[in-house]
Amino acid sequence: MKRVFGVKKDKEPPPSIQDTNDRISKRGDSVDDKIKKLDSELARYKEQIKKTRPGPAQEAVKARAMRVLKQKKMYEGQRDMLYNQTFNLDQVAFAAEGIKDAQQTMSALKSANKELKGMMKTVKIQDIDNLQDEMMDLMDVSNEIQESLGRSYNVPDDIDEDELMGELDALEADMGFETEGDGVPAYLQPDNDLEAELNLPSAPTGHAPIPAGRTNLQGEDELGLPAVPRASLRG
Repeated sequence: MKRVFGVKKDKEPPPSIQDTNDRISKRGDSVDDKIKKLDSELARYKEQIKKTRPGPAQEAVKARAMRVLKQKKMYEGQRDMLYNQTFNLDQVAFAAEGIKDAQQTMSALKSANKELKGMMKTVKIQDIDNLQDEMMDLMDVSNEIQESLGRSYNVPDDIDEDELMGELDALEADMGFETEGDGVPAYLQPDNDLEAELNLPSAPTGHAPIPAGRTNLQGEDELGLPAVPRASLRG
């Protein structure tokens, strides 16, 4: 039976988009090379037409140039068709890659959602609220401890604030009474009784007398200091 009907061949896998795109691109490059050769040939015919006088010879060159130009137009059409095919393949490849990215994104989101649900089962809002209440109570107790430790032992707790304010007002009145008169506080005014007991000489006033027989040669300025001699002016 195998000899009559033969063995069924395995089907080849369909070509991928990338393989098809590469094959079409190679064909397009080959067509581009042909077009470049035709362009160089047309340039040579153009120079010949310029150098040839009008007549049968020039018409023959024009006929050859026209044939080459028709071939170039045909190849350009083929190249444009191949480029359109590669463009369509690129668009399909881009769409396929976008779908793959979307599938991976959905898979990652599902995995994260499952993990998040498992984590949320271990965390309860009521437990968080209770923890916050306990923390607030602990902070209140801590503040009370700090206030108790920072209490001063020297200041009694039964002091009347009205008495303190009265003493403060009396102190301010005494300070105002001491500064009356010349406007100088009592502790800064001179003590006459103390100076009399010490019998200190009074501070000198005015200029010191000039001894007899001695004249003020240099003179003094308005402050009682020796005047600075002036330099003589030379003519």
